[in-house]
Order: sequence, then C-alpha cells, then structure tokens
Amino acid sequence: MARSCAVCGKVSMDGFNPQSSGMNRVRAHRRYQPNLQQTTIQLNGKPVKALVCTRCQRTLSRADR
Repeated sequence: MARSCAVCGKVSMDGFNPQSSGMNRVRAHRRYQPNLQQTTIQLNGKPVKALVCTRCQRTLSRADR
C-alpha cells in the first residue's frame, strides 16, 4: 500500500521538474511526496500511531485547544 495520510488520505503526486534554460525544454518527470510524520492520534477513543501529514497534524492540534 502506498504511503498516505491516515486522516485525509493524501498520497504522492506526479509532476515535472522545472526547466530554466534552453530552447527545447525537456520536462523531466518527478514525484511530489506528502510530508508524512508518525504521530499518535485518537481513533475510536484509543491512541494509535499513524502516518499523518503535517497539515492534518496542525489541524488536529488546533482542535485540541
């Protein structure tokens, strides 16, 4: 299974490397990875270690306030 966020389901995304010079700009393929961190979250009232993207981690920490 691909690395994905346990909260929002964010996964890696395809794209191209930017080319800055040259007449024939050959686009090189690359992969954009989400910033996943292993954190402890509450799932069904139990603490569970899961991979969560930093955007969701920030949102969850603000909900705790």
